[in-house]
Amino acid sequence: MSAYVIFDIDIYDLKRYQDFMTQAKPALESAGGKYLARGGEHKVLEGDWNPRRVVLFEFPSMDKAEEFYYSDIYQGLKAIRDECSLGRVVLVEGI
Repeated sequence: MSAYVIFDIDIYDLKRYQDFMTQAKPALESAGGKYLARGGEHKVLEGDWNPRRVVLFEFPSMDKAEEFYYSDIYQGLKAIRDECSLGRVVLVEGI
């Protein structure tokens, strides 16, 4: 069953964040993930959530998503992301 990873990212250093994005895309794809949304326009329709930049990934399963997130490759990239942004991340199983 597919799983989705939702990132809400607040970027402090766009140049450094672009370094992260350049490396993250091939790592994501090699792990079986794909981008469904990446920083496009968004609107809050209800509630008080005010996301900055929304990124949505799809993985073949929850296990594959967690395997990628906790992998040495992504954790190294996450260190770059953490230098230049603040992220909130949710993993949800599809139907």
